[in-house]
Amino acid sequence: MKALVLAGGRGTRLETLTGGLIPKPLVKVNGVPMIERAIERLSAFGVTELFLSVGYLHEKIVEYLGDGSAFGVKISYITEDVPLGSGGALYYLKDKVKEPLIVCPGDVIFDVDLDRMLAFHKERKALITLFAHPNVHPYDSDLIVADENGVVKEINNKNSVRVGYYKNLVNAGIFVLDPESLEYFKELKPVNIEHDFISSYIPTGKVFAYKSTEYVKDVGTPERLRAAEKDIERGAVRAKNLKNKQKAVFFDRDGTLNVYKGFIKSADDIELTEGAAEAVKTVNDSGYLAVVVTNQPVVARGDCTREEVEKMHAKIETLLGQKGAYLDAIYYCPHHPHKGYEGEVAELKIVCECRKPATGLITRAEKELMLDLDKCVIIGDGNADIQTGKNAGIKTVLVRGGVDDELTDSPDYTADDIVEAVKFALGGK
Repeated sequence: MKALVLAGGRGTRLETLTGGLIPKPLVKVNGVPMIERAIERLSAFGVTELFLSVGYLHEKIVEYLGDGSAFGVKISYITEDVPLGSGGALYYLKDKVKEPLIVCPGDVIFDVDLDRMLAFHKERKALITLFAHPNVHPYDSDLIVADENGVVKEINNKNSVRVGYYKNLVNAGIFVLDPESLEYFKELKPVNIEHDFISSYIPTGKVFAYKSTEYVKDVGTPERLRAAEKDIERGAVRAKNLKNKQKAVFFDRDGTLNVYKGFIKSADDIELTEGAAEAVKTVNDSGYLAVVVTNQPVVARGDCTREEVEKMHAKIETLLGQKGAYLDAIYYCPHHPHKGYEGEVAELKIVCECRKPATGLITRAEKELMLDLDKCVIIGDGNADIQTGKNAGIKTVLVRGGVDDELTDSPDYTADDIVEAVKFALGGK
């Protein structure tokens, strides 16, 4: 297996640490250069041949890595005497790649199950697959707009003016490229890998977003570098690899994450509860996944469309993102068992397995997010949430103040607010 590692960065924002004397990929994280960490992760998943695109102070990278034999790989260098952008170096590989090519930065910290990502790429017969995930700063990141099947419709440039709400789905900079996609490169010239190369293939419907909860973080500032070091020290980086079972905090939506206003029919009525962003960020920082499971019978009742529900969720993600918090996944049930509403959607008026207190949403999350339910907890404000947790065999936390009927099951803990609820969920008292 082959990979291209983009290692031409200068690391201007890290010059307070480097003095500009070493290139960004050689900046040490817990004593190990970032580029070495990238090579180790790629090698662990069967990459034996690496192409390194180098530029600023490239001789220092060549001196450190040599031919790669000391690291168990073969390295060839593409030296950019004239900068070729993030994708121009692919021109040199168009006749050297006969199987899917992995492309990744040499200056991020990551631990990804590449076998899983490659399987996703091959199953969909994709030309290009982008690793996509939420992050703590979506407002200044390139955002991926994809449909429910993962087909990419647009890459929203971080420098563009954004109107309205958006899903926190960020391009992490790791790609799988089919050899056929390299036909794009007819001449040697500067190319932006996302906005020139990848965007040119979006109209084909063969560009996919592979959404994952695994650890991929840019360490381009001293603050982010220190945060990554702490994550490595506490084992959070390796633990997020999907070869390992994950743990999650499930949140109810209405009355828990956002203010209860009865049946919410418009994104205009979405308002985060006090402490919601703080609570979700605490989960993000803990190594647990933050997952929403919610009943939205407004769709079946004909009160609003699926598109409006998606807009509601985009607003929640936007508001959380503005405060440095994110959700790893949102699952909702659109069904409703009772008929007789004007404008109802007949095919959705059913008794289903996903409407809480049934456990279908939990089961789906368990499968898709690789969860260990013994290490999961659900937080909600009503009876259905507690019953769902009991039915799924997971820990339950009730947030006081809900408008639900009297509880039929006792929660494992009752909290005064969502912040206290998360503290208990994560092992606090």
